[in-house]
Amino acid sequence: MAALSDLRPFDGFSVCVFCGSSERADPALTEGAARLGRMIAERGWRLVYGGGGVGLMGAAARAAHAAGGRVVGIMPAFLRSRERLFDDVETVVVTSMHERKTLMYDASDAFIVAPGGVGTLEEAVEVLSWKRLDLHPKPVVFHSPDGFWNAFDALMRHSIETGMTPESFLGAYEIHADLEEVVRAVATGRDAAPLQHDRR
Repeated sequence: MAALSDLRPFDGFSVCVFCGSSERADPALTEGAARLGRMIAERGWRLVYGGGGVGLMGAAARAAHAAGGRVVGIMPAFLRSRERLFDDVETVVVTSMHERKTLMYDASDAFIVAPGGVGTLEEAVEVLSWKRLDLHPKPVVFHSPDGFWNAFDALMRHSIETGMTPESFLGAYEIHADLEEVVRAVATGRDAAPLQHDRR
């Protein structure tokens, strides 16, 4: 099983970006992902992502790499052809989706959830579930251009209104339409308290 020791050493701040791999996404969303990648690189942060060269994930990784940033891709072997591995950056090939998510989590200090589909949503919900269980304090920030994630926020609020989730959960994440606000929220949250428990 892959571990942090399989990655080249990095002493800085690492941001995991969850986002879509669809090649049919609105070009504005793809450009937003590229801008996010550049912003991460310009701040000296390491970009951790799913390893693909397609869709928003490919745009973010290529832009960060072109801007001189450190990029780490983590890709399950069975997706290498579908998501077209981006070989220009450091990449770890793992055996399963679970292993991919575990290593992405362990290698990151914060999470940005850019527009994406069910896979992106699944990744975001898992790190939020761990945060709900007080297993980590890492910032989770959604980039929601044109209200992309508003329906997700409404669902979480409905869960609170129906007594399924405590109101304090609304503090587990932030949602911003503007990328400057997204990056600012990550920077603000980077000094969060140490983990109170083991990671999972």
